[in-house]
Amino acid sequence: MLSPERRRQIMRLSLPIIGGMVSQNVLNLVDTAMVGTLGAAALAAVGMASFANFMASAFITGLSAGVQAIAARRLGEGRLDQTAAPLNGGLVLALVLAVPWSVVLIWQTPRLFPILVDDPAVVALGVPYFRARLVAMAAIGINFAFRGYWNGVNLSRLYMRTLILMHAANLVLNWVLIFGHLGLPALGATGAGIGSAAATFLGAGYYVVLGFKHARPAGFLRGLPSRQTLLAMLRLSVPAGVQQLFFASGMTVLFWILGRVGTAELAASTVLVHLLLVVLLPGLGFGLASASLVGQALGRGQMDEAKQWGWDVCKLAAIVVGVVCIPAVVMPGLLLRGFLHDPATLDLARLPLRLLGASMALDTVGMVLLNSLFGAGYNRVVMAVSIALQWGLFLPLAYLLGPLLGLGMLAIWTAQVGYRCLQAGVFATIWHRGAWAAVKV
Repeated sequence: MLSPERRRQIMRLSLPIIGGMVSQNVLNLVDTAMVGTLGAAALAAVGMASFANFMASAFITGLSAGVQAIAARRLGEGRLDQTAAPLNGGLVLALVLAVPWSVVLIWQTPRLFPILVDDPAVVALGVPYFRARLVAMAAIGINFAFRGYWNGVNLSRLYMRTLILMHAANLVLNWVLIFGHLGLPALGATGAGIGSAAATFLGAGYYVVLGFKHARPAGFLRGLPSRQTLLAMLRLSVPAGVQQLFFASGMTVLFWILGRVGTAELAASTVLVHLLLVVLLPGLGFGLASASLVGQALGRGQMDEAKQWGWDVCKLAAIVVGVVCIPAVVMPGLLLRGFLHDPATLDLARLPLRLLGASMALDTVGMVLLNSLFGAGYNRVVMAVSIALQWGLFLPLAYLLGPLLGLGMLAIWTAQVGYRCLQAGVFATIWHRGAWAAVKV
């Protein structure tokens, strides 16, 4: 059992992260509901383009793991004036990598997007939405570098504050731009992309202001990062970025597979994922808190304490997520009716949502331990396990069950649940063995 003090410490660090992520996904659900009024094609286009954007920026977002691992370790070591050095490195790498990559992708979007989906109506709506989102890729990198820093030095409340500001602005901008309020033209799905990009830049700017206020004594923007810092960042961030890239690519391939099953299945799965994220991201929030607690304990030289933090966060996270998922198991139709207006599409999503809700507590254990291993710097192993299970097992099975055998959307989501539970078991075994404690950061 967790002691009250350990429970309070986990919640102090986790709740601001979870609050920010929940606010993000509640607003994403409202955004999805707005786009859903435009029809199944618009909903499918935004869903596919959102995952394409996730895939395109995944390597950039991997910078967060490197920043957090190094910042937490320096805090544990008592080197407070050096905790912002990895943040400086993350910001430099975000700009150097994201700007040219986004320019190339914006140029090539009309050629690339039709590879993902073959419905002409979905392509016509998805291309301009995707291009609008790609404009903000550098801002995404900046945001994730700051996220890693705030979480690593126990200032996750600043992360929550910025996310709430950013996504509230996104909601207002989408309401204006999708439907043409306040005298502006109605841009439909493209307006949703522009609103999301503008809100991302707003968040990046606010993070910089907070950096000067809270991180200046820790070395924030006091010159260019050293070669040693950049090399350490690359050593930790590249495996995390590759893992994120393959995971995001795998999710995009999953949506491509679902699109081959049917447009209704793709639209239903878009809503499923947005509902899933409402509980998935709180689990990720616990994982990010565990990464900081593990990294700080390792910085103090407390190996057994680091290991126990991982298990303790798993226990608390599984209970919280399990309780939150009860409505998805008991009344899935009620949750889906706000987003799916066609009865046949709603029926497609009902049983998969119930299955996902029933499995999320175990999936959360896997997420917590994955991020705990990132916090310890065991990034290469995490990368190898994640890629092998998703690309070597799940995606071939999903294609076999769906487009080839014609078993439909339920079979694909059942395979997804099985692969995620297996991954949780593998990470639990790795955590128990403890080889990660020897990694130097």
